[in-house]
This record gives sequence, structure tokens and C-alpha cells, in this order.
Amino acid sequence: MTMTNPLLLAVGGAHLDRRGRVRDDHIAEASNPGAMREDVGGGAFNALSMAVQRGVRGALFSLRGGDLAGRNVEEAVAAAGIEDLSATYMDRATPSYTAILTAKGDLITGLADMELYEAAFGKQMRRRKIRDAAAGADAVLCDANLPEEAILRLCAASVDKPLFAIAVSPAKVVRFAPVLERVSCLFMNRREALRLTGLAEAAGLEELAEALSALGLKGGVITSGSRPAIGFQAGQRWRFEVPPLYHIADVTGAGDALAGATAAALMNGKSFPGAVREGIAAAGLALEASQAAPVLREDFFEQALARVPAAVQLD
Repeated sequence: MTMTNPLLLAVGGAHLDRRGRVRDDHIAEASNPGAMREDVGGGAFNALSMAVQRGVRGALFSLRGGDLAGRNVEEAVAAAGIEDLSATYMDRATPSYTAILTAKGDLITGLADMELYEAAFGKQMRRRKIRDAAAGADAVLCDANLPEEAILRLCAASVDKPLFAIAVSPAKVVRFAPVLERVSCLFMNRREALRLTGLAEAAGLEELAEALSALGLKGGVITSGSRPAIGFQAGQRWRFEVPPLYHIADVTGAGDALAGATAAALMNGKSFPGAVREGIAAAGLALEASQAAPVLREDFFEQALARVPAAVQLD
């Protein structure tokens, strides 16, 4: 899929990320001492920020409110070197995601306040500006923050383009069910794959990959925390070992980094297993960073990539 100076259009979440981290062991249904921080995040923004750092041009379409959080999102998009095609609703609040993490950085719970996305993305996808942007891009990336109507319209507008998709959550991944045959690569974790396939909890990653292929999905990556991931494309499957990390600062944005770096590598001509290795390296750096969309140094990325073992092709 080699392209010259390729353009990736990302459609989906670009909003305020709040991450609270408890100081000691988490006690349910009680007040827990800790610290809260705020950054700009969202699946589409995080992934596109990583893709731009990995050598593609980026354009973003999202929705925001006319509040301080919306201005912060606008500034972060500009700082990331991304063309901003987003719409602002002056009378609405900017969407937000609040995650509560353990002292080790694992997710306890997350709260997604995404009403603006639910109410307006479908209408916005009717605009000619967005249809033209999809038609003019070399590839499109979207996340499941889009309601099903908007996903269908985006697929229709980008019919001949590679389409990368981010599952976001078990609750939202089912929005891709009607368009699985259109998706070039879906990035998901094990719980999201279970929800999409309907398989029993005991199903392994290889079984999940086989079921997703049978549903018409062209390609995908299924992660399972620190355990090996599975990638599949065009009837082939690979196992990817996840290297140990020095520490985990925050799990927020790791899957987005995987998606963005993998998409960029594919657009720049890397093989599927080679591209996923780059995605795993980027996800590791995101896990070790306190920001959901970290700024990468090339030497750090190359060191992280060298720690990712070669993919093992499965029978």
C-alpha cells in the first residue's frame, strides 16, 4: 500500500481526557486519595497524532463545544500539525472521557460523556465538505465514537479507500457490525472481539480471529494486555509477542497509538506484520508515557521497535 506523502483522514473522537489515579490500593464505594490530570485525547485524535509522527499527513474531523475544553482541543490539533476540519457547536459542551486508574495504571472504570457525538455526527456526515475530504484522502480512520448512521455514511463517502477502525469499547464496537466487509483493519482488545463475535468468554484469540474473518472482516489486530496479540489479514494470521515494559504510566491511548502507527506504516508500504510490529512499539511508548497522545523521539521509537520480536506466522 505504498503511497507518496499520503494523507490520512481521521473521523471521530477529539475531546478532553481526564485521568484520575489512586495513590494506594483501590477501595470500591469509598473515597480514594489520588491525583487527576487533564489532556486532549480521543481515539481519532490520539491515533492520528501518532500517524503524523510516523510519516503521514493528517486531517481530522470531530465535534466540539464552544467552551474552554473545545479551545484546548483546537489548540492541541494545531500543535500536532493536523489539518482541522472539525465543527464547533457554540451552545454545547465538548465531549469528555474520565478514567479512574489503579496505582499501577490499570483501568478501574471509565465514563464517556459523548452526547454531542451521538446527536450530531450523523448530520455532519451529510455535509459535502466531509464527503469531499473522505474522497480526497488516501486512507480513512474512524473510531466507534461515531454512531452507526455516521459510520455508514463515511463508508459510502470513502468507498475506494483503505478504512482503519478503532473499537473504542465493548459497548460501541458493535457499531461496525454492518460494515465489517468494508473495514481494512479493525483494532480491538479481547473483550471487544468477544462482544463483536458473540463467542463464549473462554474463546482464544485465534478462535476470535477466525470468527471475525468468517464475518467478513478483512483484517484486524486483537490485543490482550501484556499477553501476545493476534493479527490477521487475507486469510493469514500472525502472533505478536508484547515486550516487557520498564513501567506502565497510563493505559489510556495505547490502543489508539497501535492503530495510528500501524496505519501509517501500511500507508508507507510496510508489510502487515511489519506494520503491526511498529504499532506495538508505539503502544508500548504510549503506556510508558503520562500523555494519551505522547510526543515521540525517533531514537526512542527505534529502541522500542528493536524490542518487539518478529511476528510468528500461524498455520
